[in-house]
Amino acid sequence: MDRHFEAAKLESLLESARLLNSLELDGLLKHLLRTVMGRLLVTKAVIAIERHGQLEAAFWRGLSGIEKGQRFGPEEARAAGLDQHYPFGDGLGLLATGPSLKGQIDPGEREFLEALLGLATSSIENARSHEQTVISNRSLDQKIQELRALLDLVRGLAATTDPDEIAQLLTLTLAGRWAVLKHAVLTWKPGQVPLEREKGIDLHHGDKLREAVTALTEAAFLESDLPADLREQVKLPSGSLLFPIRSNDLCHGVVVLGPRLGGKPYTEADREFGAGLVAQAAVAFDNAWHFRETLAKQQIEKELYLAASIQVDLFPKTLPTLDHTEIAARNRQARQVGGDYYDVLYCHGSEQPEHLLCVADISGKGIAAALLMSNIQATLRAILAHETDVRRIAVRTNDLLWASTPPNKYATAFLVRYDPATGAGQYVNGGHNDPVILRADGSVELLGTTGMPIGMFPKREFEQGDLQLHSGDILFIYSDGVPDANNLGGEEFDMERLVGALRESREWPVDRIIDHMFQRIDEFAGEAPQFDDITMMVVRRC
Repeated sequence: MDRHFEAAKLESLLESARLLNSLELDGLLKHLLRTVMGRLLVTKAVIAIERHGQLEAAFWRGLSGIEKGQRFGPEEARAAGLDQHYPFGDGLGLLATGPSLKGQIDPGEREFLEALLGLATSSIENARSHEQTVISNRSLDQKIQELRALLDLVRGLAATTDPDEIAQLLTLTLAGRWAVLKHAVLTWKPGQVPLEREKGIDLHHGDKLREAVTALTEAAFLESDLPADLREQVKLPSGSLLFPIRSNDLCHGVVVLGPRLGGKPYTEADREFGAGLVAQAAVAFDNAWHFRETLAKQQIEKELYLAASIQVDLFPKTLPTLDHTEIAARNRQARQVGGDYYDVLYCHGSEQPEHLLCVADISGKGIAAALLMSNIQATLRAILAHETDVRRIAVRTNDLLWASTPPNKYATAFLVRYDPATGAGQYVNGGHNDPVILRADGSVELLGTTGMPIGMFPKREFEQGDLQLHSGDILFIYSDGVPDANNLGGEEFDMERLVGALRESREWPVDRIIDHMFQRIDEFAGEAPQFDDITMMVVRRC
């Protein structure tokens, strides 16, 4: 073979060999096509590579109407006017060209071409093997990442028995995996507090949603594949993904992920991975719910007993006797330790025997809320020793709490400096529920907010409101556990029922008014557990 090659041809062949072995598959095929076309002086050519059991077009020049990946064997080549065919690699590929501008290709050029294709064959096989290895490594890397995400989630789930934290871990893992901005988790296990975590997706569709999701049999559903009735009812964003939460063959909730950023669709592998994470979360939800009903919960309650007994002492044992005024207050906690607070404190610096009436609702529940409650009590007592202006009391309490508590801890509060002699008062409503004044003539007034919750932001100013109680008027101050009390259907007690219960008992002693309000709430809630602290204070002008 060497005697048929001139030195220039041999040098060109060696240079091509070096290039072919240094390029990835696409670059290799492009170089091969350009080299052959330049060597043979042809204006149109196609190189096709075997994929999926057939020859498919890889690269071409001088032709139109060809798409990469389309079938392109000898028949397609002849139909495109490419009569010169150079198969290589025992079915690995085909090089097809149009006629050469040289006319007939001499034996030396053909021998050069065959040698070049022989060198290219091994390079193409190596490049394809490398390409497949890269694809396999990427797939393996993705599986490793998915396994790590699963292990991290399992570790996080094992460290908590709070369903809300389980939902947060699950949504953070899923949303972070696929760059999802909208997501929601909803649970509805009987006897447990319903869980609702929604960001950009509304799942408030009642029992019909539960029935429809419970009827689903697959582990994951694209929005486009949902049954028509459920799809119409929920109206999820296009491209969303839905996972039922199942435990012991029962459906207790649903997870919804909105569309991915950039509109990239969820793949079958994505659905399988997400279903696996949701299955782990379902077990964690079940354990958390069971934990609340077992001896483990009783052990926690024993550990909270001391905190609860201390907190009881923070509430006034008795309320002071005020001239021309009947007053009563009561608190019922949702847990052993709660976050509501009420008090009636003497204003030492006032000229008249005035008192500060206070009802506050601390964010969150448990020990942290109880500590903030005690902090508020101590702060108010200290400030009242030398400050009587209710607006200034609110400002100073806000600044002190902000400086001594975490950013996510704050309190809504209603503070009113009340003068028993005249029935007049000045109040600040720091993001609290609007207290109700039920007038003797039956009319109702609401005392709206005059500022932000206390301790949320530093250096906040509060506006002051004025009120005047006349004989027979009732002031009802309460925490959000009253209007927000839920029944098993998720319906709230609301302000209409609150005012109605107040009207029913308006002629009774103030402590019986509170009894009646609790009775109405309990009748409404039925079997639903109390999920928030309930605090009430009733003030009636005599």
